[in-house]
Amino acid sequence: MDVRPHLALIATGMQAWREYLVESIAREYRIHLFAKAEPSWELAYVDGVTVVNTLEPDLAIAAARAVHDTDPFDGVLCWDEARIWPAACVAEALGLPGVSPEVVERCRDKHLSRTALAAAGVPQPESVAVASLEEARREADRIGYPVVVKPRALAASVAVIVVASADLLADAYERVRGTTLPEVEEYEYGVLVEECLRGEEISIDSAVFGGKVVPLYLAHKRKGYEPFCEEVGHLLLADDPLLKDPALLKVLEDTHAALGFHTGMTHTEVFLTETGPRVVELNGRLGGDFIPYLGGRITGIDAGLAAAAVAVGRTPALEPTRTGAAAVEFYYPEVATVFGELRVDESLLHPATDKIVPIAQPGELVERAEDGYMWARYAASLVIAGSEDECRDALEAAAKAITLEPAPPGTASVPAGPPMSGAPSEPTPMASWRRTPGAGTGAGSDSDAGSAG
Repeated sequence: MDVRPHLALIATGMQAWREYLVESIAREYRIHLFAKAEPSWELAYVDGVTVVNTLEPDLAIAAARAVHDTDPFDGVLCWDEARIWPAACVAEALGLPGVSPEVVERCRDKHLSRTALAAAGVPQPESVAVASLEEARREADRIGYPVVVKPRALAASVAVIVVASADLLADAYERVRGTTLPEVEEYEYGVLVEECLRGEEISIDSAVFGGKVVPLYLAHKRKGYEPFCEEVGHLLLADDPLLKDPALLKVLEDTHAALGFHTGMTHTEVFLTETGPRVVELNGRLGGDFIPYLGGRITGIDAGLAAAAVAVGRTPALEPTRTGAAAVEFYYPEVATVFGELRVDESLLHPATDKIVPIAQPGELVERAEDGYMWARYAASLVIAGSEDECRDALEAAAKAITLEPAPPGTASVPAGPPMSGAPSEPTPMASWRRTPGAGTGAGSDSDAGSAG
């Protein structure tokens, strides 16, 4: 008899971005997957599958209860932004650990988040939800330019625009108001006008359990393509002194308390300003952009196993066993290109290169990030090293080794979507190139984190 805890997993995300989580969890947990469509690669890791519309809470609850009645679940887990609310409904209905659907909605709805944080006195940018351009003008004039105009929902910095002056506001407002993503709800007051923070932006992935908020990984965010806030890369340091900074840790704890988030995994974004840390947002799930994968490689803390443990009410293993540095950089075309293939000259790669991941698919039209298109990424390079400088050297080498080959002239193309629309940061990937395990440098180079994330 298999005595491993039984876990209900609500969706997985794309293989190259999330397989490492599923693989590690499957070693210690029985997984029953609830998916909107028939799974493929997931079948190697799961003990059961139910195909159901996981966006509909009532359907998801009924499907989960049908399994739970004969083979009880110990926990419910989800890291898909569009499905964390239905997943919370399932956990609540089955009486399993987790936060309430109301708490999840408070995290997903940026206006509700701002309201709760303001009531608790948590430092954050001033923010106002507006329903018209006239309201946006009035609030922007009051706050003072530059301002940030952003959607009330969405994630991954999608449609977040820095507006430098009043004459640019109308275009930014219309872009944000017209941005919708599949499977993401819309609001009547769907646009936020916010104070523009100055300083470095970071993100922190945390495990939250037993009244504690325990930071796992801290990533320094690199952005580009102004006035858009495209996330072009991240740097992680296992021994980052910010992980022990009292002011940052207090803001992190106060943010979770203000939003009522007491059990689960979170991804919190914070600006480090001259007046101290100020919260951008808290997401009630693990981070994306390979951050949990890279963090695990340099610390030894397995994000998948930590998330599963918290989901079933266990204390996760969070003691670091390694050290080092890691980074990811995303690549964008200089001109709109129909993607053909990604060529990698391995002779040019730095030894710290962990893997190169093609993101665009053959025949897909990859637009320019400068024009405000999402899905503009066509590849990513991931490096594991001993220092920040070595990460930088490895990324510079990877940029020279990677060539985007356009599809042959006349190839029918599949558009990635209209300007500033599409799936937030996890498009369908192809197979990835990966260096032989152990070939990297630095203390965190040995590979035991599972298959390429």
